[in-house]
This record gives sequence, structure tokens and C-alpha cells, in this order.
Amino acid sequence: MRARRGRRDRISDAFDAFVDAVEATLRAAGGAREEAVHAHARTMLELWLRDEGIDAARADPGLAAALGSPAFASVVERVEADRAAAFDGWQADGPADLRAVFASAAPGVAGDDPRRWLGEPGKDDAAGAVPRLWRIGSASVAGGPGFPVGVPLLDDSHLQISSDHATRGAAEALVEGLLVRVLSHFRPGLVTVHVWDVGQFTGSLPGLYPLTGSGLLTVHDPTRLPALLEELSDRIRRVHTRVLVDGQPSLRALARETGDPRTEPWVVAVLVGNRSALSEDDHRQLQRVARGGLACGISLVLLDVPVTLSAAVETVDVAPERVRCSMTGPHVDVALDAQLERDRVVAACHEISREHEEWRSRVGTFADLLPRHAPESRPHTTHAGVHAPIGFADGVAKDLVLADASPHALVGGPSGTGKTNLLLAMIGSMAAKYGPDELEFYLLDFKEGVSFAQFAPGQRDPTWLPHARLIGVNVNTDREFGLALLRFLSDEMRRRAEAAKHHEVTKLEELRRHDPGGRWPRIVAVVDEFQYLFAERDDVTRAATTLLEDVARRGRSQGIHLVLASQDVSGIEAFWGRPAIFEQFVLRIALPRARRVLADLNDAALDLPRWHAVLNHESGIRHGNETVRIPDATAPGTVDVVQRSAFDARPPGLAPPTLFDGSRAPRYCDLARRSTPGAGPRAVLGQVIDVEGSPATVALPDAPGRNLAVLGASAGDALAVLGAATMSVVADGDAVILAPLVADATDVAAAVAAHLPGEVDTIGIRDVRARVEELAAEVTARLAGGPRSPLYLVLFAADAADHVLDRPGTEALRRVLHFGPETGVHVLGWWRSVARLKTLLTLGAAPDDVGAWVALDVQGAELGALGTGAVAWAPRPGRGLFFDRTQHARPQVVIVPELDRGTP
Repeated sequence: MRARRGRRDRISDAFDAFVDAVEATLRAAGGAREEAVHAHARTMLELWLRDEGIDAARADPGLAAALGSPAFASVVERVEADRAAAFDGWQADGPADLRAVFASAAPGVAGDDPRRWLGEPGKDDAAGAVPRLWRIGSASVAGGPGFPVGVPLLDDSHLQISSDHATRGAAEALVEGLLVRVLSHFRPGLVTVHVWDVGQFTGSLPGLYPLTGSGLLTVHDPTRLPALLEELSDRIRRVHTRVLVDGQPSLRALARETGDPRTEPWVVAVLVGNRSALSEDDHRQLQRVARGGLACGISLVLLDVPVTLSAAVETVDVAPERVRCSMTGPHVDVALDAQLERDRVVAACHEISREHEEWRSRVGTFADLLPRHAPESRPHTTHAGVHAPIGFADGVAKDLVLADASPHALVGGPSGTGKTNLLLAMIGSMAAKYGPDELEFYLLDFKEGVSFAQFAPGQRDPTWLPHARLIGVNVNTDREFGLALLRFLSDEMRRRAEAAKHHEVTKLEELRRHDPGGRWPRIVAVVDEFQYLFAERDDVTRAATTLLEDVARRGRSQGIHLVLASQDVSGIEAFWGRPAIFEQFVLRIALPRARRVLADLNDAALDLPRWHAVLNHESGIRHGNETVRIPDATAPGTVDVVQRSAFDARPPGLAPPTLFDGSRAPRYCDLARRSTPGAGPRAVLGQVIDVEGSPATVALPDAPGRNLAVLGASAGDALAVLGAATMSVVADGDAVILAPLVADATDVAAAVAAHLPGEVDTIGIRDVRARVEELAAEVTARLAGGPRSPLYLVLFAADAADHVLDRPGTEALRRVLHFGPETGVHVLGWWRSVARLKTLLTLGAAPDDVGAWVALDVQGAELGALGTGAVAWAPRPGRGLFFDRTQHARPQVVIVPELDRGTP
């Protein structure tokens, strides 16, 4: 028993020892855990203090007691020591350095005390440097010297502000003060503000409401956030497709490159939320606006809108205990500027609106459209399109863009609404911005005016516009010239397409990069009153319609742009059933009371005031409307100044433009000078209606049928054509017989004889039969192998000799016409009647014995007798219908030359 009792005592003692050991172990583990918890707490506190700043923690009453706890004394001492080591030396010079940096980044209103500028509208036109910072308050470090605090905005960053119920008023005051600074820095109109407040129908920032009257502030319905975001998205698309057409990445880069005043205002969109999340669709759209907005002048200011922006953004957290700003560090104490006095803000906004209205009324001269720098000093390129201001909206110049997105323009407006003035303003603005190597004009005016003639050299003003390569005026009766222009553009389009294919590219922009040595300017063809080109149901209209559709469809890729102007486009029958033509004219410009230029449901032009126009780059759809005021470009000191400046700086060797004036006859001496010598004798008959102003010529080789007939009863034009043909075809050593058979021809025949080289045999009506019979005998001898040398029989009013020729003389003339050309004997004659020429060719001759003819005052129905079939031709003064069997499938219109100044 004693043994068992001793064993129980030993077990009991061992258990007690084990219990004591466990208790000791647990006591030790508890102490270690508590120490670990305390160490973790001290570490986390130290990290928080270093991140948020110990001064901010001491300013919080709830944290001040904790920082005084002995448990955290070592942490506080260590943080304060590190802060002192980091900032005590900085306090001497750091704040002053920051003040200097801020003064440079926030000049003038952007950083000054509001007492110096509030109520005085700004004057800055944004042509120079734009402030990079805008003051919102002041700051200090550890109670040291203060320095200003600002945030970037406009082209640099968006701004996101957060607050709570206690600080919402301070946050709204921050936004109001910031906007007033921005609006007061620039000239009124360069910054517009949009406000959307989810909680108020009238929006926040009531102090800015006076700006709504002038359009500088727009308050949006709280239920229409998607509409606002879509409007901002449309602006981004418009800026990229119409403004940033030369490859610049942003509006700021464009302004820096050109040095010109800013033409696109900044848009500050203020979105005021209630800390609730946006819908998924609104969130996505806001993200897109944030990503693309800064480059296009759109800045977002978000107040209590919880969204993460994937773009440059600065944040300001207005909390009750402190203000946190992403521009400053955790140790910086930020104090927002005091709220501006409401009555002074209202008065300042009234003054800004008044100044904006005055600016809009006094700005808008043609000189205000022009760039500050001449093209040669700071060249602009048309690589991606033509981009030039055309008018003003709210005091800001608005641009007309001809590029891939809007390749062609349609201009409409009744007579007297300023259509010609608009076209001159457009031409002058483009010429002032681009050099002639970048841009060429082809100008055509179908009405009876000389609007474009000022761009050609004249007697009073010998200067000319270097950009203009072709100028056509007074062509209302010469529809063929419009067709010739379209043919030229089609040929040029093909030439450029072949060059692009050679360089394995598809667009003019790419061709210019791959062929920098080539000259590939963009072409702008302006046709005023173009409806005259399609006025008749004839071959001209059919050909012109086909060519216009082709150039309009394919010209954009080759840098060829059409600007068609008309009083009314609705009645152009040739376009019925061809909607593809007008679909290419994306740019629409409607003058007051213009109809059918904009889209069917867009009547914005009906109540326009004079000198205004609707500029629409969206095919006339209503949302693309921009109402612009067109400056006067017709007065002295406007376009003429641009022309003289461009003329003085023109490239060396550049020829003046080709001028086609439908009211003037071409000079024979000019036509003869432009005539290209061929392989044999060629007679100049007049001028072809083409872009080059080429002479109309007919070859007279030794071949059957190479005789020329001039047909018409009027002596003036007929003698001019026949005289020009004779003077141009006769060479030195050629034999010439001139037969003036009517009194009207005597003087012209004498002038022609004086012009010709060598001896000239002039005969009268009494000698014509004998001379013709002698020629018939000579032709017979030549056919038998006799000597051959050029001989020309020129009959002025050949049918006047019918009664003296009688049958033997007529037969002799038929023999000369039939066999003479192949032996070197050619007849150049004027017949006053087609029927009489037909009678001459009926027996013993054939219609092809007269291989070329020019019909003047002859109806087209009569010409079918000459073997050409039905001809659509109505006589026009100074015009003839020329047909040469060897080169024409159909007759072509020519202009009768003027002999007076071409003959001695």
C-alpha cells in the first residue's frame, strides 16, 4: 500500500510540474503575441504617418491622443526625425523655388490674386503659351513658408474632385473659382463651359449663369447626360476630321506649329454627381471622351462622380480634416482659396458676356481670317487636306475643310445673298495659308460676270494669283468649257493614279511621301453657277454628268476637290436618278434662303441674316450645322492684298494662269504662236474650248479631200476664220491666189496679202472663171507627173462667183476640189450657204472632197448634208462648229479669232 501511495504522490508531483510548465509556456506565448501585435501596430502607424503626414495626423483630434501614447513614442520620434532631416534644410529655399516655378507655369490671371483681375475680361487669344497650372489654394510644409498650389487643366489634364456632405460647398466653390480664372484669362469665347448636375435641374455654379446669355455656358438637363457625352464625342470626331488634317496630334501642337490664334475654343465639361455610380453605357462613353478629349480641347471636371479615368487626371479630395491633392505630397498642408464673393462673380460674368458680344460685333473682317505668318515663312502643308477659315461664329474663325471625310463642297444661295463673296473669301483664305506648290485653283464662272478675272493679270493690276492655273469667266454660253475642265480633271486624276500605282500607294498623301521630288499639289476646282453646264439635253450634258460623277467619286484619293455653287440645285434634270453625285458632296454651305442644299429636313438657312451661311460638314444633316458670318472679301484691301503678297513670293519661273474669257475673241497672233508645227502645213482656224486654250488647226497635206470650207452668211466671223487659216498655212515660196469676190472681203484680203510672204496673186470676180480653169488644167498636168509645189486658192464668198463660173467654170472648180489636194493644190473657201456648197459637190465631186469645215451662223440640221449625220448646233456669236474628217468623230466648238491686232 505504501508503495502504491508513493507512486501516486510521484505522479501527482509530475503532473503539477507539467501543469506549471504549460502555464509558464502559455504565459510566455501570450506575451510574445501581444508584443507582435504591438509591433505590427507600430509598423502600420509608421507607414500611415509617412504616407499621410504627421502634421495631418496631429491636426485630427481623434488621432492626437493616440500619437501621445508612450507605446507609440518611438514611432513618432522616428517619423519626426526623418521629416526634419528631409525638410528642415528644404524650408530655406524650397518654398521660394516652388513660388518661382508656379509664377512661370501660372502667369497672370492663372495665378494672381482675384482682387487684381476679377471683373476684367481677358485679352489672351491663345496664340502663345497657355498656362500649365491654375491656382486653387496655398500650402506649406510643417508650418514653414507658404507657396501656391495649382492644378493642370485644358490641354494637360482632367480634374476629379471628391467631397462629402460637410465639404460639398467648399468643393463647388473650388470649381467656381477655377472656372472664373480660366474664363477671365482668355479672350471671351475661347472657353465655353457645359454643366451637368445629376441633382439639380438648373445645375450648380449659379454665379456663372450670366454666361448663358452669350452662349459661353450651357446648363444641361440632369436626365440628358448621354446627350452631352454624345455632343462631346461629336466634337472630338469633328476636330480630328476637319482641324487636325495635317497630322498634328492635338490642337495644342497645331497652335504651336502655326503660331496662329486658336480657332477652336476649349470646352470645359463640369459633371456634378452624388457619389453614385454612372450607368454602364455612360461610364463607357465618359471613358472615351476622357481618352480623346484633351487633344481636342475638351477638359472634364468631375465633382463626386466615382469613375476611374484612363487618361491624364489630377485629383483633389476635399475632406473635413484636410485637403488632399495629387499634385502635392503627404507632408504638404493644403488650404483652398477662399470662396469668391458671389456678387463679384456675377458681375464679372456679366462683363465677360458683354465683352464677348462686343468682340463678336467688331471681329470678323477678312483680315481676321488670315494667318499671322505668310506661307513662305511658316509653310502649311495640304498632305491630309485643305483647311482654311471661311467665316466667324461667336468671334472665332470657323474652318472649311476639304479632305477625305469631306472631299467636295456644294454651295447654294439665291442671287444677292453673297455667294460670290463667300467664294472669294474661301479662295483668299486658302491662298493666304498655302503656297502654290501645295494648292492650285481652277476657277470657272458661268454667269455673265468677271468675279474670278481679278486673279489674272490685267491692265490696271499686272499681278496675278500664283495658285490659279485656269480662270474662266463669261462662259454662260460656252458650256463646252465646263466639260473641258471636267475632262482635264479626269485626265489629271488618271495621271496621278498611274503615279500612285507606280509607287505602290493609293492616296495622294502617300504619293507625296514616296515621291517628294514630284509636284503634287491639291487641286480645288470652283465652278460658280454650275447648273448652266447641265442646262440642255444634249451630248455636253451627258458627257459632263458622267465625268462629274467619276471625278466626284474618285477625286478624293488623288487630291482633287470640287466646289460647285448654284442658286438652285433642285431642278438639275441631269442628276435625277443619280444620287451618288450629291452624296460625294459632304460639305454643304447654305446661304440665306437656300433650298435643297442641306438635308431635306434641315431648314436652318431659311431665316439666316445677310452675310451669313450655314457651314455643314455632315452632308447637310442638322446636327452638323454651324452658322458663320462671312466677311466682306470684295472690297479693296481684302483678297487683292493676299494676291499681291502671293505674287511677290511666287516661285521663280511660274507662268501666269490661263484666262478664258467668253466675251473676248482670241488674238490670231497668240494662237499662231501657240500652234505646234507639224509634219506639213497646218491652218489655224480659231481656239479650241479646252483648258489649255489650244489653237484649232487643220492639217493640209498632199492627200485627197484636204480642202477647207467656211460656212455662214455673216461676213465678219467667216472672214476672220478664212483669213487666219490663210495666213497660218502659207509658207515662204508657196503660191497663193486670193479671190475677194464680195466687197466685204476686199479689206481683209488686202490685209492677208500684206501678211503673206512672197508674191500674192489677187483676182476679182471677173477673172475667177479663167483662173479656176487654168488651175484645173494645172492639176491635170500635175497628175500626169508635172512639177508640184504648194498652191492655195482662197475664195472669199465662193458662191458669189456661181453666175460667172457657169457650167465650165463649175466643173473646173469641182476638178480642183477633187484632184487638187493630192497634187499640192488646196482650196480654202467661204461659202455663204451650205446648200450652195452641197450643190457644188453633188455632180462630179463628193462631200469628202471638203475634208474640213467650220460652220458659223448655220443651223445644225443643215450640216447633215455634208455627210456628218444629225448635228446638235445652234449658232452663237463668235463661235463656230469645226469638223475634220481625219481627227473628229463629232464636230467641236471653236472660238473665232480676232485678226485686227494679228495683221500688219
